[in-house]
Amino acid sequence: MERGSSKHSPRVDDQMSSEVKGLVQGPGAGGARVDEFRQPEPSGEDQPEATTAPAGELRSGAPQGMSSADVEERSRLGRFIGMAALPGDRDTLIANARENEAPADLVAALETLPEGTLYQTISEVWAALGHRNETTRW
Repeated sequence: MERGSSKHSPRVDDQMSSEVKGLVQGPGAGGARVDEFRQPEPSGEDQPEATTAPAGELRSGAPQGMSSADVEERSRLGRFIGMAALPGDRDTLIANARENEAPADLVAALETLPEGTLYQTISEVWAALGHRNETTRW
């Protein structure tokens, strides 16, 4: 059986392979960062915690006019209102949200919507709840 290496024995090849396994496969793989010197050092008592966005909010993917937190909350609202409920009025949206086991805070927010208004999209519902949608980019 050919191992693909003529410099080392199969045992040495396997040993060398396991030594770099964490570096090659990343932190999610078994055995990654097991060596103490590979673990990041924690922040000191008087130091702020390490973050991927030291200047504040991480804006990857957030459209102009909305923060990433707004995008997450609007997405959360959309997960509990199915496409079958749209277009729909307040009662239809509330019934659909309850059917999809929406959290109580979302149902309570939907209950504040005015009666008799027909909503076509989740963005319209989001705006009616008093939040901002993205601004036009072009």
